Amino acid sequence: MKQLAPIVLFAYNRPDHLKQTIESLLKDELAKDSEIYFFSDGSKNEHDKENVSLVRKYMNQIVGFKKITISASDTNQGLANSVINGISQIFNQFDKAIILEDDLQLSEYFLRYMNSALDFYENNANIFSISGYCLPIDIPTDYKHELFLFNRINSWGWATWKNRWSSIDWKVSDFNHFISTKNLIEKFNQCGEDVTIMLLKQMLGKIDSWAIRFNYACFKQNKLNVYPVKSLVQNTGTDGSGSHVKATKRFISEMANKVPEIIELQEIDQQIANNYRLYFKSSLYRRTINFFKLNFLKYQFKH
Repeated sequence: MKQLAPIVLFAYNRPDHLKQTIESLLKDELAKDSEIYFFSDGSKNEHDKENVSLVRKYMNQIVGFKKITISASDTNQGLANSVINGISQIFNQFDKAIILEDDLQLSEYFLRYMNSALDFYENNANIFSISGYCLPIDIPTDYKHELFLFNRINSWGWATWKNRWSSIDWKVSDFNHFISTKNLIEKFNQCGEDVTIMLLKQMLGKIDSWAIRFNYACFKQNKLNVYPVKSLVQNTGTDGSGSHVKATKRFISEMANKVPEIIELQEIDQQIANNYRLYFKSSLYRRTINFFKLNFLKYQFKH
């Protein structure tokens, strides 16, 4: 294995969730040899100040990693700017990175899998990112591999390389062309029927997401992402404590009991891809609402 990738962790105001994340990460045998970089965003308001302070107090007590670096912002950047700026800063020093947020339960095999996959796929120009999480989707019984490819990125424990990250247009300069072109929208929605609406909301300033822009860049470049068949991550933020995910149990996945075998994958397995897309498929009622919502938002954007 080459030099271990730095771990980059973004946190805001959930000290208990952060503690769970770190405690699970420290059970990984590679943690002691890994550098970790914390980015702690500043509080949005007086109400959040105490918990932001507790997050930083806890960060300063952490031991067990090769090196710990803490960047604490005096102001609130918001999740998207915090992630974009923080990862860009890391890539001024490193060529690869493993990225976490403060609400993840990690397998003891997580770091070995991520580092092995980063090394293995580094020179494969078709691969945009490595995901540690997998949705609880059905995997065909005759599928023999422990990894698969899909064209949607995942932000719950993931990794990428400097050259992929630096290729992203965070301004989405071609958005006017995209949102006016039906076949491009249909192609992008092969990642899931929710992605175009999310991107449109981002461009209208209705949400604050780095991930949808990362996903759009992956789509524009016709790249793919590596997933484990069995997840090495659970999201503990689905308890309703986060800003972007409501309380739900629908994202709980079976956890891997070993490091997935890293192999060269040539193409998407269409049955797995269909099962992945189905996970984001809405009811007929919701699809009807989304159709009108999309057209209303498009009208807002153009006017």
